Amino acid sequence: MAPIVAATIQAFVDAGRNGNTTAEQGRALEDLICYVMQQIPGVAITHRNELNAFETEEIDVAVWNDGPGDGLFFLPNIILIECKNWSHRVGSGEVNWFDSKLRNRGLAFGILVTTLGITGEAVDITAAHAIVAAALREGRRLVVLTTDELLATGSTEELIRLIKRKLCDLAVKGTVA
Repeated sequence: MAPIVAATIQAFVDAGRNGNTTAEQGRALEDLICYVMQQIPGVAITHRNELNAFETEEIDVAVWNDGPGDGLFFLPNIILIECKNWSHRVGSGEVNWFDSKLRNRGLAFGILVTTLGITGEAVDITAAHAIVAAALREGRRLVVLTTDELLATGSTEELIRLIKRKLCDLAVKGTVA
């Protein structure tokens, strides 16, 4: 398994915090998730900041997952990732919009990367958690990763374990923890 260098992750987080524009801040978070995902065996970044054919929806990051045994074998080949480098939690409107992007493409899995998580309470399934729960009922799994969680991973093995735990939490609790 490949190491995930904490200093590199911290540099991306710092670049996001210190960006002069929201575009720079967002790009730093996208750069961060691209860095960590590319460390996972069998994962390749295929698209960044691409509009759909109708120019109505933008995808922040798309990855191809070959699914080798030491990688993300438990996830689909195509994974879309939405990045929100905000100074507050991501609300239900944005989570719903990401879920709509997945639904419109017939995809059953996506990753939302945020600085502070999503709004509401997992126990009460309120606010953005309600959107995650509704997506799950329709067969879509949304995993939320925070920058703090990414900073705490020291290897691809730890990152893979984190995603597995998030998926199990989703199945058991009905929303993201």
